[in-house]
Amino acid sequence: MKIEQLHHLFLECHSACTDTRKIKPNDMFFALKGDNFNGNTYAAQAILNGAKYAIIDETEFKTSAKTILVSNVLETLQALAAFHRTFLNVPIIALTGSNGKTTTKELINATLSQKYKTTATIGNLNNHIGVPLTLLSMNKNTEIGIIEMGANHLTEIEFLCNIAKPDYGYITNFGKAHLEGFGSIEGVIKAKTELYNFLIENNKTIFINGNDPIQLEKTKDVNTFTFGNNTDFDVQINFIEAQPNVSISYNELTINSHLMGEYNFNNIAAAITIATYFKVDIESIKTGIENYTPTNNRSQVIKKGTNKIILDAYNANPTSMQAALLNFEKLNDTNKIAILGDMFELGQDAELEHQNIVKLLETLNLSKIILIGENFNNTPTKPKKIIYFKTFDVFKNNFDMSQIDKATLLIKGSRGMALERILELL
Repeated sequence: MKIEQLHHLFLECHSACTDTRKIKPNDMFFALKGDNFNGNTYAAQAILNGAKYAIIDETEFKTSAKTILVSNVLETLQALAAFHRTFLNVPIIALTGSNGKTTTKELINATLSQKYKTTATIGNLNNHIGVPLTLLSMNKNTEIGIIEMGANHLTEIEFLCNIAKPDYGYITNFGKAHLEGFGSIEGVIKAKTELYNFLIENNKTIFINGNDPIQLEKTKDVNTFTFGNNTDFDVQINFIEAQPNVSISYNELTINSHLMGEYNFNNIAAAITIATYFKVDIESIKTGIENYTPTNNRSQVIKKGTNKIILDAYNANPTSMQAALLNFEKLNDTNKIAILGDMFELGQDAELEHQNIVKLLETLNLSKIILIGENFNNTPTKPKKIIYFKTFDVFKNNFDMSQIDKATLLIKGSRGMALERILELL
C-alpha cells in the first residue's frame, strides 16, 4: 500500500497508537517490534480493543481488511508521520539539547497555548518512535507544533529533522550527556547542531541564547532571533533570583515561576522569546510561565513533614549535576543535605566525571552529602565528609532517614537510580 493510500485511511482514525493497553476507539495501531516483544501478536487484540486498523509486517497476522500488511511497521510509521506533517503544513518548532529539553518544551507550550492551538511532544517521547507519534497526534486544528528531539548517537537529530521538517529550532545547551554514544563533548556539539544544519539548509529560523558563544558561532550570518541580558539581542530578559524558584524581569514586568534553580533561567527565557516572536502578548506570557508547575521528578519542590525536598531525580549528567549543586549551595536554607545517585551513559568517562563531582562536593558548604551507586563508590578518593552506599538497597537498609529533620534535601540521579524512592523513606 502506498503511503498516500495509508494516509487516507489514517484520516478516518482518531490517532496513532503502539500500545494495545492505550487504544482509543478508531485508533490506527502500529505493531512495532522490540527486543522482547512482537507487536504483530497484539494486532487482533488491538482491533478487539477498538482500533480501526492494525498495521502489521508479518503475513500470518493478516486476518481481515482491518489488518494492513506493510514491509516494515516502524519505517511505515515514520513515513506516514512525514507525509502527515507535509499534508497539514503547520509551523513546527523543534528543540534539542543536553539538558532542559522537556522543561523548555513544556514552557514553550504553556506560553504559545495562550494564543494558539498547539500540539506538543507528550512527556519525553522524543525519539524515532515518539517524534512520529507526536506528528500524527496533530490535526487540522493544530496551529503550531512543538517537537522535542532526543539523541544519544550522531545522525539521530538529522534523521528526526527529515521526518518533522521543522520551520524553527532551538538548542537548550551543549553538555556532558550521553558521552557513551557521542564519545566527547565535541561529539555532543556535532550531534545537536544537526538541527541547526537542517534549518540553515532550508533557510528557516533559529532561536538563539545570545549568551552562549557556541550557539552564536554555529549560527553566523543565518536567520536568528536572539535573547540575552542586554540590548544587543532581539529580546532582553534579566535574571532576578532563585530562592528557590526563578524570578525574571522582562519588559519591566516581573515573572515568578514555579521552577527552582538558576539553571532554569535560560529555559524560561527561551519560552518567553519564542512566544514573543509569535506575538503572544506579555500578560499572556506571564500567565503561561506562572501557571506552569513541573512534574515527573523534574525540579519539583515537595514538603514532607519538617523537610523540604528538591526532587530532580528524572535524569542526571555531569553538566546538570554540577549546575544543580552550585545552585543548591546558593540557597539561603541552613541545613542542606545532598543525596546523589550515579550518572549513567558516560562510557569511559564515568570514573573521571564522578570523581569531578566528588571534587566539587568537597568545596561546597553542605550539612551532609550522601552518594549512592557503584560509580560513586568506585571513585579514587573518598572524602570523610561524604557518606557512600554502593546500591540503593544498601542505603535503604543502613541509613536512618528519620534522623533528617528541618532540612532541605537535593535528590538527584540518573533515571535508572530511581531516587524518588527516597520519599517513601522520609
